[in-house]
Amino acid sequence: MSDSAPSVPVNCRPRACGSARLGGESTVTERRRFLALGISSLVIASLSLTACGTRASSAPGDAGAKKVVKIGVIAPLSGGLSSMGTGIQNSVDLAVKQANASNALAGWTIQIDAQDDQASPDVGKNAATKLAGDKDVVAVVGPLNSSVGQAIQPILDPSKIPLVSPANTNPTLTRGAEASTNPKRTYTSYFRTCTTDAIQGPFAAQYLLNAGIKKVATVHDKKAYGQGLVTEFTKAFTAGGGTIVAAETVNPDDKDFAAVIAKIKPTAPQALYYGGEHPVSSLLTKQMKDAGLKIPLMGGDGMYDPAYITNGGSATAGDLVTSVGAPAESLPSAQQFVSDYKAAGYSSGYSTYGLYAYDAANAIINALKVSLPTASDATSARAATVDALGKVNFQGASGNVSFDEFGDNRTRVLTVYKVENGAWVANTTDEVK
Repeated sequence: MSDSAPSVPVNCRPRACGSARLGGESTVTERRRFLALGISSLVIASLSLTACGTRASSAPGDAGAKKVVKIGVIAPLSGGLSSMGTGIQNSVDLAVKQANASNALAGWTIQIDAQDDQASPDVGKNAATKLAGDKDVVAVVGPLNSSVGQAIQPILDPSKIPLVSPANTNPTLTRGAEASTNPKRTYTSYFRTCTTDAIQGPFAAQYLLNAGIKKVATVHDKKAYGQGLVTEFTKAFTAGGGTIVAAETVNPDDKDFAAVIAKIKPTAPQALYYGGEHPVSSLLTKQMKDAGLKIPLMGGDGMYDPAYITNGGSATAGDLVTSVGAPAESLPSAQQFVSDYKAAGYSSGYSTYGLYAYDAANAIINALKVSLPTASDATSARAATVDALGKVNFQGASGNVSFDEFGDNRTRVLTVYKVENGAWVANTTDEVK
């Protein structure tokens, strides 16, 4: 149902009517009667416009009227990570269109409100504030970056707006500052469909150890995601008998890594483990190999994007990433999503987190099936939606979706991908128990 009111033509303006001739010279009485009719028409038109402008008509017998509920999206829709962010937005859009087409929420129409966070915590705060102030917003999918997640949790939680991230992997977002030693859920409205760095870091460490690599240099970009990933990797790698020969940091907007490479090269690492996203790591791997340090660079899911290979060129050959879930082609449920996504005609791909954004949206929609029937409006359904999300259990595009007591997805599947012949190729997939 469109929110815009239909146009009501008013063909006779007061000035034109005042000069009309009806079979000759108009009398004063005729003029007054005609003007009265014109004014009456304008009043009726005004009332019609007012009625059509309401969000959901409650007139008796209007069985087709539906209330509007919105699912917000917060993701980077511009900048270096826009391919990932747009994939998130499109995948949520697909889930919403399918739900509306099947009348999944009787009496309600779902809309999405996508906000560009530019991968910036400050911009993300503004986006969250805007969505929290919209009475029709019942839940939000996103964000991509853990640092943005940290920034927007305190804004959405007081309004009881559930936030379901397809991509945040920092463990502290669900388990608090002492995630590994004394886990405590800080925000009960926060959930995620992806796995965490507490699993991803050790998974990468074990892969390198199994490959006979015992000496590794680490670099991270000082952001929540990158720092957390390197922390978890380091703990597992050293516990398994490996040695971190150098530990360096860079800034997220750095372009020249000569100084960092000069520090790392004399330590003779067998691999470099990077915590951060592909715009930086693609430059780092190229400059590292141009400087004669021809070792594989390994990172997390923030690197798993075709843009890494495009930007890094031939220098990326042999590089590695871990990414959440199994390859889409290995899951029948994912294949259906891929087919539906292509059929929808989006101009860009679903990217790294499309499956998880689709599942996040469907988790919300499943929760709304419980919370909306007794709600008078979207705002009154928020708290009940949070409660219902904690109980969802369904087969999603990425696998089974259900949340533990912290809001983390119970399914913990990871895959190592390797750059071969200019493409990411699945190397090994496993579920971490």
